[in-house]
Amino acid sequence: MMKLYWSPHSRAFAALWLLEETGQPYERVLIEIAKGAQRSPQFLAINPMGKVPVLQDGETKLAEVAAICAYVAERIPEAELAPPLGDPRRAKYLYWLFFAPSCIEPAMLQLATKLEMNPVAAGWGDAARVFDVVEQALQEGPWLLGEGFSAADIAVGATLNFAVRAFKMAGSRPAFERYLDRCTARPAFQRALALSEGKE
Repeated sequence: MMKLYWSPHSRAFAALWLLEETGQPYERVLIEIAKGAQRSPQFLAINPMGKVPVLQDGETKLAEVAAICAYVAERIPEAELAPPLGDPRRAKYLYWLFFAPSCIEPAMLQLATKLEMNPVAAGWGDAARVFDVVEQALQEGPWLLGEGFSAADIAVGATLNFAVRAFKMAGSRPAFERYLDRCTARPAFQRALALSEGKE
């Protein structure tokens, strides 16, 4: 059984949502980051970066949301969270899966800190461009790959939910709101939210 090291109100929400989408049993291990548990020698032995989420699957351990999404989607193919190898949608899937941590998260940081960056030097370009690109991608829908929901929607949806609704950094746009309404209406999202809020 997979084991998820997590903490509420953190990036671990995406991994929690992901595992709920699989419909498979898994174990949750709470790491109380408000109390500094992520800096304990025991946890640093699991993830030297001292961050959640971390997924353990037997002897395999990995961190970083996009990596966990990619791993679980391939480990549990019956959940249909990723296009299979050879599927023409796979390139788009991988693009959006890694766009969330490599572009949306830095854009959020840029907006939060009012950091002035040369958009040529910054790997994400600039925050306005990032959210414009996401908005354009969401115009068709209902999901990033069209009709099929995927782990890329978990990575982008969870991050966009923080940016738009939780922290109100990115500003509300109709395409964002429609997409987030679809994401948050999913039963797995609702279960993950209940777990994160201590209601289950």
